[in-house]
Amino acid sequence: MVYRRFRIVLIARVLLLCGTIYLFYFLILKTSYYAATLIVASVIAYQITTLIQYVEKTNRDLTRFLDAIKYSDFSQTFINTGLGSSFNDLKAAFNDVILKFQEARSEKEEHFRYLQTVVQHVGIGLLAFDSNGQVSLINNAAKRLLNVPYLKNINALRSFSESLVDILTELNSGQKTLVKIDTPNEQLQFVIYATEFRMQGQRFTLVSLQNIGAELEEKEMEAWQKLIRVLTHEIMNSITPISSLAATANGLLQDTVEETNIPADAVDDIGNALQTIHKRSEGLSNFVDAYRNLTRIPKPNFQIFPVSVLYDRIHMLMRTQAKEQKIDFSVDIYPESLELTADPELVEQILINLSMNAFQAVQGMTAPEVGLRASQDEKGRVLLQVSDNGPGILKEVQEKIFIPFFTTKKGGSGIGLSLSRQIMRLHRGTISVQSEPNVKTVFTLRF
Repeated sequence: MVYRRFRIVLIARVLLLCGTIYLFYFLILKTSYYAATLIVASVIAYQITTLIQYVEKTNRDLTRFLDAIKYSDFSQTFINTGLGSSFNDLKAAFNDVILKFQEARSEKEEHFRYLQTVVQHVGIGLLAFDSNGQVSLINNAAKRLLNVPYLKNINALRSFSESLVDILTELNSGQKTLVKIDTPNEQLQFVIYATEFRMQGQRFTLVSLQNIGAELEEKEMEAWQKLIRVLTHEIMNSITPISSLAATANGLLQDTVEETNIPADAVDDIGNALQTIHKRSEGLSNFVDAYRNLTRIPKPNFQIFPVSVLYDRIHMLMRTQAKEQKIDFSVDIYPESLELTADPELVEQILINLSMNAFQAVQGMTAPEVGLRASQDEKGRVLLQVSDNGPGILKEVQEKIFIPFFTTKKGGSGIGLSLSRQIMRLHRGTISVQSEPNVKTVFTLRF
């Protein structure tokens, strides 16, 4: 029953072919009908061809099925052609297998899209490249960190940072390193972790990039604040009784002089010594109180205000001094309607401190210039800048000027810039400096 239809049709075709061949020989041997003989020969050739095609139909379907799997062409379908139930079952099995492959492929594509979505939305930059530097994966976080819209080869990053490319190519699997990168606008501190994997016999390197500059600054400031709290507490505990005892001793000395015969010179010396101790104790107490400001910054009172209003106040405060020192003090805001969300009083304190520093830096210059600039960077963040054409800041000093107690000015306390950085941290912003000695120094507040 299984092959009944196929066998019947096959037997019928063979018998018909045999009859046609018999007729062909009959015409050749017994007649002279050459035209009829030629027609019969053509019919025989046609019958043989169709018979072969009929017999090999299953082989062709099987070959088409295997090719569909080989080339992942799962759009193929196999239609029943009336060869019998067994052939119908075979083609149904082909269609079922094709359907299963389609489902597996669809599921694989869904998993790939899911993985791509996760990779693109993760906050850590991910970058995968082969031994030739060809990039096969870069997520949105890495694009933002590296400031590139797309990346085909890591060597294209040399315009961004030569050292970064060298580190990426030299990192071994499982190795972690920290690298500092100076960009035109800010300094980045990347922690880089690399791992290797193989795919289709090819070696790839997967690198994670994370800018931890803000976290490092935060931890550094917390450490300094803790140290300052301990130092000020211990110093004040020692200074307060010394100052009090010096004042008391000075008073007792004046009362005792009237009742004793202590020489006047000795009394004056003792009195001067006690007054010196008292004054120095008060001076040290005031000095410590100044450093306490680093741990007592109020929380920002955020407001939306025009930058022009802020700059007008600063220009009004500084214009008299600028006129006296013959300083070209300029203000440039682009766009003029630029607004900022921050605490105006705290930001004004930073800008006044930076302006005062700039005024001091250009003293003695032949054509002193100090400028206030306001604009937006390529990411839409507000930038406030204070620039001067003074002697500048050495490269090795630039990394230290925001550290508490560090100062390059004679008689400076080392508080101003550290305080400014803490205020910017409370605004979730940054303060940075770029300086070219004897050309230009620019302090940038990035909100």
